[in-house]
Amino acid sequence: MSDADDRRPAAADRVRQGRRQRPASGGLRPAEDLARGALSRGARLMSIPLGLAGRRTLDLGRRLGGADREELGEEARRRTAQQLFTVLGELKGGAMKMGQALSLFEAVLPDDVAAPYRVHLKRLQDSAPPMPAARVHAVLRRELGPQWRAMFRSFDNRPAASASIGQVHRGVWEDGRAVAVKVQYPGADEALRSDLKQLGRLAQLVAPLAPGMDVRTLAAELAERVSEEVDYELEARHQQQAAVGFEGDPEFLVPHVLAHTSSVMVSEWVDGPSLASVADWPDEQRNEAALRYVRFLFAGPSRVGLLHADPHPGNFKVLDDGRLGVVDFGLVARLPDGLPSDMGRLLRLCADGDAATTAQGLRELGFLTGDVDPQQLFDYLSPFVEPARVEEFHFTRNWMREQFARVSAARSSEAARRLALPPSYLLIHRVWMGGIAVLSQLDASERFADVLEEFLPGWAEAA
Repeated sequence: MSDADDRRPAAADRVRQGRRQRPASGGLRPAEDLARGALSRGARLMSIPLGLAGRRTLDLGRRLGGADREELGEEARRRTAQQLFTVLGELKGGAMKMGQALSLFEAVLPDDVAAPYRVHLKRLQDSAPPMPAARVHAVLRRELGPQWRAMFRSFDNRPAASASIGQVHRGVWEDGRAVAVKVQYPGADEALRSDLKQLGRLAQLVAPLAPGMDVRTLAAELAERVSEEVDYELEARHQQQAAVGFEGDPEFLVPHVLAHTSSVMVSEWVDGPSLASVADWPDEQRNEAALRYVRFLFAGPSRVGLLHADPHPGNFKVLDDGRLGVVDFGLVARLPDGLPSDMGRLLRLCADGDAATTAQGLRELGFLTGDVDPQQLFDYLSPFVEPARVEEFHFTRNWMREQFARVSAARSSEAARRLALPPSYLLIHRVWMGGIAVLSQLDASERFADVLEEFLPGWAEAA
């Protein structure tokens, strides 16, 4: 190392220095990129249900004129899917976050409804219209300091991936490592809150785009986590905690964080196709990748005290050596003691018992208040444990559709209202359902009970 190199501050030190030196505005015009104003963004969101209503009116006239009903329906779904992607993708923010959530659960939609949306919604998982290079440079200058380029041997101005609140650029760090540079869109936090509030208000209008989905509840749940998702410093701490905990693991790779601020994060690059792409792989390779995926979701709490709570396939990469690379720790559940053992006992009880025994056991655990119809309760819980009742379970779209219908029907029942799960279980429930949805999209066959036996406290003890 030369004397010049010795005198050059370490990258992390220069990040801190740059943040102290950066101008108040950073050369940006806040609210220009994402936060365009509530009225403007609201009008774009309103165009989705209004466009749907307009197409229905037009199609009614065309049917009266003798056009084929089935052909009109297929054309309308295709146009609606295209509009949905265009609006949600261009707005980014909470609108795109909602699109990603819908794409995760497209497996529950009937085939004639899901087919037009499948391609467009999956595009939301990995891509969106990019932020201009000049804007990216302005964010980096503001966050890392005017000499930010000195931290990199190279930096690609073209984004490698885009998401709801930021985009990722590939670069080479000063020590030669390939890195992912995550840059947050200016105004992301305001846009997220505004969009999710608006989507909640428009739930009944947006619902036709996702039959059976509780759009209002989904928007409210996402809104509760906004402050965590836009804080890259918090995300960096979580990702580094997982990276250290899984260091050298033969199954999983979590990239180390090299530098971060509240709006920029630099971490090691993870190369490989996303988990979504394995749907077309041969059975053996597809099932192996899917098994790694579900094992990671359960291993996180026990190994590092964190549940990765954004299970859509775009956050998981299949490496050349078969390991699963895991990125995006913006949404996690902090579980320092691992998954709750009462959860394992509860699910094992449901898996092994009948309806009456399940209801009694839940009451004894303090998870059930008052009298309920045991069968209603059993129907509500069964989809979560049915895959564990057999030695190997085949997850399919048809099965997922049936289970979603059962849960949706039971959600409004007295039994569901009497089920008093602790707040900490709610995010676990979302990850569980999301993970099952992904396995169903992948048409995977897995020994699900073996995963629970290994990682879920209370499951084996309740046998």
